[in-house]
Amino acid sequence: MIFTETRLIPATTDAILEAAELIRAGGLVAFPTETVYGLGANAQNTDAVTRIFTAKGRPTTDPLIVHIADRNQLERVVSAITPLAEQLIATFWPGALTLILPRHTSIPAIVSAGLPTVAVRMPNHPVALALLEASGVPVAAPSANRFAHTSPTTAQHVYDDLAGRLHLILDGGSTAIGVESTILDLTSDPPRVLRPGGISLAALRDMIPGVILVSRYADSNIATPNPEAHIAPGQLLIHYAPKATLYLFEGTDASIYREIRQAAADQQTAGQRVALLIADDDLAPLADLGLSVVSLGRLADLSTVAQRLFAGLRDLDAQDVTVILARSFTEDGIGAAIRDRLIRAAAGRLIRVD
Repeated sequence: MIFTETRLIPATTDAILEAAELIRAGGLVAFPTETVYGLGANAQNTDAVTRIFTAKGRPTTDPLIVHIADRNQLERVVSAITPLAEQLIATFWPGALTLILPRHTSIPAIVSAGLPTVAVRMPNHPVALALLEASGVPVAAPSANRFAHTSPTTAQHVYDDLAGRLHLILDGGSTAIGVESTILDLTSDPPRVLRPGGISLAALRDMIPGVILVSRYADSNIATPNPEAHIAPGQLLIHYAPKATLYLFEGTDASIYREIRQAAADQQTAGQRVALLIADDDLAPLADLGLSVVSLGRLADLSTVAQRLFAGLRDLDAQDVTVILARSFTEDGIGAAIRDRLIRAAAGRLIRVD
């Protein structure tokens, strides 16, 4: 589906009301959340949800997250709410935690890749909540970008990827967290984190000591996507990816510097345009390489690294580099989400060095 015009406008009260009317009418609207920008449609309208998949070029085996404005809407999305779910909602909603629960019959199967479950969350962003409340319907909203491309953290990122494929983009500035929500499967025993994100594993373990983190890297061939339905988004090996080929280096700082130097020399000899995706701490040790650099922040400030990650990848794509050499970060807190996104952005090209 191609639209003649995509409007990008500030998220004023009038704009939010217009966007809500579009969603009720079956249209597509991009809006900010605290994690990334979402591409929203009425989750109870099969045709509208289908337009999301078409606009993104997303396979229907990759499910969507349903966003709600308040606790009362949850019973229109899920068919059962466990006591544990209630505790998690009271603690983490609104916020960057997505829960997988049994799907209500009012939510079309296409939302959940045909599975009897559904992913749902309440975002913690004033524009998102105002839009959800004004629309009066649950809103299915994956990230507002082309399928498998780097996620959008500004309205301009959305426009760059999807102009002509949706009606309206609400500009609410840069997103605060910068990586997607944590996805927790409550239909399994023990509960499983299927995607690390804005809520840390440690925070969940305070409430659910037995919760486990499951790392799954499904086939991501866009031409012939894995026919298996995924229970949650973010399971593909190639995801969040820049146009450039990314290599991720993991190890001690000294070993990372050594391997990046060697890889840079090899890639430049092969005629590649090489850039670095690193931390502030790495700038001085690698300055003599003379390469294009995006620094994501200090190694000790993972919140800033997460917030800048996707914008940094997009900045390097804009410089038309062909190879990105990236460093790893600790898995503490939101670091697990950063590492997950980098591994998938690198399509598994993780180089562990000593």
